[in-house]
Amino acid sequence: MWNWKRMVGAIKDKNSLWITSMSRRSVYCNPDLEAAIIKATSHDETRIDYKNAQRVYAWIRTSPAFNLKPLIWSLSYRMDRTRSWVVAIKGLMLLHGVFCCKIPILEMIGRLPFDLSNFRDLHSSANKTWGYDAFVRAYFTFLDQKSMLLCANEDPKGRMILREECKDRPIMGDIQILLKSLALLDSLLQIRPQMECMKRACLIREAMDCVIIEIFDAYSKVCSCIAGVLSKIYMATHAEASMALSLLRRANVQGDELSKYFELCWSIGVLNVSEFVKVERIPEEDIQEVERVVIEITSDHKSQEMGKAIVPMAEKVIMPAAQSMALMTVITDKWEVFEDVRTFDIRTNPFETTVNHPTYNGNYIKQEIPDLICF
Repeated sequence: MWNWKRMVGAIKDKNSLWITSMSRRSVYCNPDLEAAIIKATSHDETRIDYKNAQRVYAWIRTSPAFNLKPLIWSLSYRMDRTRSWVVAIKGLMLLHGVFCCKIPILEMIGRLPFDLSNFRDLHSSANKTWGYDAFVRAYFTFLDQKSMLLCANEDPKGRMILREECKDRPIMGDIQILLKSLALLDSLLQIRPQMECMKRACLIREAMDCVIIEIFDAYSKVCSCIAGVLSKIYMATHAEASMALSLLRRANVQGDELSKYFELCWSIGVLNVSEFVKVERIPEEDIQEVERVVIEITSDHKSQEMGKAIVPMAEKVIMPAAQSMALMTVITDKWEVFEDVRTFDIRTNPFETTVNHPTYNGNYIKQEIPDLICF
């Protein structure tokens, strides 16, 4: 059965090469490059054609930017049509190597031009290939995310943050890089063999070697950003300190998962894992210090809010009282008559009467003002 599948795969590759040789060279078609891609992504799961893969990388490095269209078209056409996990993994490894060439024009790709997020091998039953299918989907997800991050770094502000030294970068720049690096590590940790037979496959171990290199790069960025965040935490705002605390806790959890991942790579014989340094956990004292900073910033923030709230409340209380105490003058031409108003006889007490003082019957008592000098 295995020999029959291998023979069928070889026939398919020969047919593809023959069709390519008949193609006409154009802006989107380069027969020589397409032939190298077909040979580098053959159906043979026992070997990898590094020679033709290097031809692809050499062509990329020496070609002008506008000539990358044949590469994108040929690789996308190959990936869209295949239903073999062998061809899919080889194609993803080839694309991974293309990104490692670090050609600036590759940052313009954005989302990958093909989709393997729902990949399924149709050459065997699902119970025999489900682990390979999951491996292909996880590998594709990581490369798609990496391509989008490269495209996002095309923004001048993003490039400026990446190029700045850690000590000169603002704390928010460290937080942004830390967030992206942790997300990339999450995707990388999903690329793993989930079946026992996969641990003995040469192609799987080669792909894991490529993944380990990416993990090393992402983990080094995580460590440098954590150091930068801890050194600048006392100058952080409340939002920045809270976000930093959340990311530090997440990094500690991810560090435990990374240690288990390296143990798995050791057990299946992945070579590059031997050069990886030991995963270090963030000291609990550092996390507690960040928590203390967040609490202090929160309490200061609440105190400021309370101070701002006291002034409007005082105005609401004081202003109505002041208004009620204000003197008001009322002008009227009507007199109010009260029961205790009495008419005094000038002969009995001339000093208790006033001029034109009103009486009950509306009449006025005319009074002569005494001469105090002669009195």
